[in-house]
Parts: sequence; structure tokens; C-alpha cells
Amino acid sequence: MDKEVFDRGLAIRKKVLGAEFVEKSFASADDFNRPMQELVTEYCWGAVWGRDGLSPRDRSMLNLGMISCLNRPHELKMHVKGALRNGLTKDEIREIFLQVAIYAGVPAGVDSFRIAREAFAELDKDA
Repeated sequence: MDKEVFDRGLAIRKKVLGAEFVEKSFASADDFNRPMQELVTEYCWGAVWGRDGLSPRDRSMLNLGMISCLNRPHELKMHVKGALRNGLTKDEIREIFLQVAIYAGVPAGVDSFRIAREAFAELDKDA
């Protein structure tokens, strides 16, 4: 593991997803899934999110579209919250999911809207 890339990834991951969420993920990791936590932190967050080619806001927009199309509700909810932290508005998130509905199918769009509303409600409750 490249410690510098991992540490950069950990900082970015905490900034986007929230430190509490990331720390909980590591605290609950065991011998079986800890390597996955480390892999995601180093490569996804450090090696890719840590690049200068796109802003965190742009990466969030891309993630919302791709994760919606892949039908990954847990990841989508987490990234909706992260997208808001990265400066996207609810209106922009709505537009992304309308685009998903047209190009990936209405069921994907409907699920994405439902999951986003859940994420918004959770954030409003915590505020």
C-alpha cells in the first residue's frame, strides 16, 4: 500500500462522505473486509478522486449518474450526501436523475429520486 496515496484518499473520503461515516466504516471492518476498505480508500479516493483533472463537484455528478445506472442504492445515498457537500444543489441532483431516467430507464430514475429524498431527509434530520 502506498501510504501517501492512502492518506490523501482518507482525507478526501472523509471530506466527501463525512468523517463519522468513514471512521465507522473502518471501525466496523474485520479481517475479511478491511482489505476492501483499504483498497477503496487508496485507489478510489486517493489515486482517482485525488487527481487534479476533475473537480470534486464534477466527480460527484459523474458518480451520481453512474451509480444510479448501476442500481447501487446504498452507494447512491452515500454519494447524494457527498454531492451536496461538494457543492451540488438539490435542483442539480434532480436534473442528473432526470437524465438518468431518459438514458438508463425510468425505473432507475424513479429509484434514484426515492433514494435522494431519503438522503435529503436524513441530512435535514441531522441538521
